[in-house]
Amino acid sequence: MKAKIHDALFESSPAIRYVAVRNGSSVELHQRDDLDSPSESESDKYEELFVNPAILSLATNRGELDCGGLNYVLIRYGNFFQYIRSTVSGHVSIAIETDANLDEVVPDIEQTLHQLSMVS
Repeated sequence: MKAKIHDALFESSPAIRYVAVRNGSSVELHQRDDLDSPSESESDKYEELFVNPAILSLATNRGELDCGGLNYVLIRYGNFFQYIRSTVSGHVSIAIETDANLDEVVPDIEQTLHQLSMVS
């Protein structure tokens, strides 16, 4: 199933650079082979284990106060955008090229995650 997840997300947009899926304490990372500036896989692993869960926890708590909840978080780093969303069993983290049309890419990601029954 995990292989299908990253394959389906890469197929949804050529602007997707990297896909990470966390299920419990297990993290699976995949990135496109032809990246100009890939990030370090060791730092990516720790980002998925510690940083992104903390970001999701904080944003979810804020969203549940009086904002109607949280759908996803989108961060603009120097070399890419990072889309982070809680899933049924953990979270998904997707790096997107900086020149991507986010109004197209994010709905494609959302649709793919729904089709894979990863989010409700």
